[in-house]
Amino acid sequence: MSTQAAAAKKAFGIRLRDLRKDAGLTGRQLSEASGLHNTKISRIEHGQQNPSEEDIRAWCIACGVARMIPELIAVQREIERMWVEWRRDLRSGQQHVQSRAMPLYERTELLCVYESVIVPGILQTPGYVRALFESAGRLYDLPEGEAEAAVAARMPRQQLITAGTGRNRYNFLVEAGALSIIVGSVGVMREQLDFLLTVTALPHVSLGVIPPNRVRTLYPGEGFYIFDGKLVRSELWSGGFRTNQPEEIDTFLRAFAMLRDLAVHGAPARALIEAIRDHLQTGENL
Repeated sequence: MSTQAAAAKKAFGIRLRDLRKDAGLTGRQLSEASGLHNTKISRIEHGQQNPSEEDIRAWCIACGVARMIPELIAVQREIERMWVEWRRDLRSGQQHVQSRAMPLYERTELLCVYESVIVPGILQTPGYVRALFESAGRLYDLPEGEAEAAVAARMPRQQLITAGTGRNRYNFLVEAGALSIIVGSVGVMREQLDFLLTVTALPHVSLGVIPPNRVRTLYPGEGFYIFDGKLVRSELWSGGFRTNQPEEIDTFLRAFAMLRDLAVHGAPARALIEAIRDHLQTGENL
C-alpha cells in the first residue's frame, strides 16, 4: 500500500477512536454497545484493519453520533479507492484497464504530469506502449496476447493531444534519465523521442525536461497525474494510488511547481531530447 493510502487509513482509525473517547467509552464498552469484537476495534483504531460500512454504522450509533454515518462512510469509500492492487485489477484484462480511463482524460481540461522513469503514458508511441505491456505481462503473469489489444485501447488518449481541440491543455515534466532508458529497442526509443519533439511544437502542450546535471531543490519521486487540480493518480509496481483530498492534492501541486522550476522548456528541451536520441544510437553517455 502507498504511504498516502496507509496514512489515510490510520487517520480514519484515529478519527473513530476520538469518537469513542468523546462518548466516554472504553474499547470494551464500545464492544458491548456495538457488537464489534474488542480486538477488531483496536485494529481499526490503529489503522490495521478497514471497518466495513456496517461497522461504521454500529460504531456511530453506539457513540451517539448517528448523524455522522453518511459522512464517515463516504470518507471510508474514498480511502478504499485510494489503493488498487494491479494483480487484482488486471484480472479483467489490460485492454479493459486502459479503456475505462478514457472518459477521465476526455473531460480533463488541464492535465499536469510528472514522470521520473518512463515517458508519460498519454505521450507513449505504440511501440513503447507495447514493450511496457509485454513487460507487465511477464511481471504479473498475465495471459499472452493481451498487449496488442491494450495498445489499441491506450492510443485514443493520444489523439486528444494531437487533435488539439483547444479546450484541453497539457503540462508535462520528465526527468532526462527517463528518456535515456531503452524501452523495447533503440529504434522504439528513437521513434518515441521523435514524437516528443513533435509534441513540443503544439500550442496547447508544455513539455519540460529536467536535465541530469541540475542541482536539485526537490528530489526525483514517483510519477503522478493531476486532473484539473481535483484528482491525483500515481502508479507503483504493486498498485495504484489515487486521491481527491484537497490537502493531498495541494502537496502534489506544490511538488509539480518545484519540479517545473528545475526543468527546461522550448528550444533547450528540444536540444536535450535530440542529444539523448543521438546518443542512444551511438551508445555514448550524456
